[in-house]
Amino acid sequence: MLKRLYVKNVALISEADIEFDGGLNVLSGETGSGKSVILDSINFVLGCKADRTMIRYGESEAFVRAEFVLDKNSDAVKVLNEYDIETDGEVIISRKLSSDGKGSIKINGDSVTASMLKGVTQHLVDVHGQSEHFFLLSEDNQLKLIDSLAAEKTEKIKDGLADLISEKRQLKSKIDSLGGDESERARKLDLLGYQINEIQAAGLKAGEYEELKTRQNVLLNIEKIMSAINEAKTVIGGEGGCGDCLALAMHAMNGISSIDDGYAQIYGRLESVGAEIDDISETLSAYADNLSFDEGEAKQIDERLELIKTLIKKYGADEEHVISYMEKAQAEFEAISDSAALIEKYMAQINKCDEKIYDCCQELTKIRKAVAQSLSERVVGELKTLNIPDAQFGVYFNEYDMASADLQNVNGADKISFEFSANKGEPKKPLNKVISGGEMSRFMLAIKTQLKDLNGISTYIFDEIDSGISGFTAATVAKKFIDISRHTQILAVSHLPQVCAASDAQLLIYKVEEGGKTVTKVKKLTKEQKVEEIVRLTGGNSLSDAARRHAEELINQFKN
Repeated sequence: MLKRLYVKNVALISEADIEFDGGLNVLSGETGSGKSVILDSINFVLGCKADRTMIRYGESEAFVRAEFVLDKNSDAVKVLNEYDIETDGEVIISRKLSSDGKGSIKINGDSVTASMLKGVTQHLVDVHGQSEHFFLLSEDNQLKLIDSLAAEKTEKIKDGLADLISEKRQLKSKIDSLGGDESERARKLDLLGYQINEIQAAGLKAGEYEELKTRQNVLLNIEKIMSAINEAKTVIGGEGGCGDCLALAMHAMNGISSIDDGYAQIYGRLESVGAEIDDISETLSAYADNLSFDEGEAKQIDERLELIKTLIKKYGADEEHVISYMEKAQAEFEAISDSAALIEKYMAQINKCDEKIYDCCQELTKIRKAVAQSLSERVVGELKTLNIPDAQFGVYFNEYDMASADLQNVNGADKISFEFSANKGEPKKPLNKVISGGEMSRFMLAIKTQLKDLNGISTYIFDEIDSGISGFTAATVAKKFIDISRHTQILAVSHLPQVCAASDAQLLIYKVEEGGKTVTKVKKLTKEQKVEEIVRLTGGNSLSDAARRHAEELINQFKN
């Protein structure tokens, strides 16, 4: 149960410290007094998304702390143990939001993430309000509700469905890797054959592209190359060139080489240079002799380069990658060509999976129909006590067979619809087509009365779900709240005097002016103050003895 809530700087609340009882806690107050701020604060500390607009004007941060007392074997405590957060049954959650958008969340002093917070609080509090009316109008959510009533059985079957669907998906993946069905394999073989032939016909060699680019560069610069070679040859071998100069130097050093070994060595070195120059001259002549522009060759190189670029664009970063792609394509081509028997084997396994999935779906449908029948009968009984004497309620299930069933859905093949009629002689129709606002509030309460022992939640919050209800029905709603609160703590925002009269704790939300600012306050009412609040809610005169006696009689009506 939620034992205590501390709120600071949230909207109009400067500071509030609220203690709750374990039974039925009712929050009342004038319209606009700030009841929604209390609920917003609870939602905030439970992990709902918040923004800086919730921070009280002029303040730098908002802060909310909630203290819970739980059974040590509860699901929430189990989650805390998984998070390595110690607890002796008491759970203190605090959340802060600063004006710069930063925030912090702590559970029992340990910092946690928003997702970790929700992992805990989903087992602590269940908030029901006008918005949940829309939740139950969704047929997907209706199916979730049915499944929750037999969760142990349905979850086990759904786990089995998930395993079978996963197995079937893996088998299909294997078939896809082998080219898929017969037509897909034929298309795949055609494509692979084309790619293999295209690469084989090109006769690629590793490094060929760079070699061709080098030769292309020579052909494009042939005049420049010839000019440079001729100039070099003239400098080396021409009249007065370096060859003649070197011959003069050698002649001079030869004349003194017998005088000293050092001079002889220099002569030898000059002789070596001469030999190197002669070799360079011959090489230049060879280059010049072989240098010619062949237009046909240039065209062939251009075409070859273009072909290689096309193949690289399609199949890889260079020639080696293209060749590697071809080798893999050849292996895949051979595998697909030999895959018919293997695919037939996988298809037989898929068919067996489908049969097992269909059996699971039928088993799930059988369980759901039994649960739905029981729920329908009990909800109709509740609705009759809530002043809808001719209420009819049932759950419609779509019919399916092996051919039409959705065998890919872990939730099974069922599509359901809650059907309702409030009037005698009128057929049941889908809930979202026929139910009114007041009827929806009572329908919601009937559903929650049936769920009170099933979900392990320690606290229910009802946000004005009694809207549109009055008179005799209001008294019945109050009794339903009492019934639920025997097992689960309730926090209910209500304007009904009957609900307030039935409360174990009555909290008044009101506004005052402090220092030129409007502030929302919360106070737990004494017995006398509770009488005065009920008089206000009934529209009576607080000074009237008759009005007070009526309020006291209303309170006594709900005493055990």
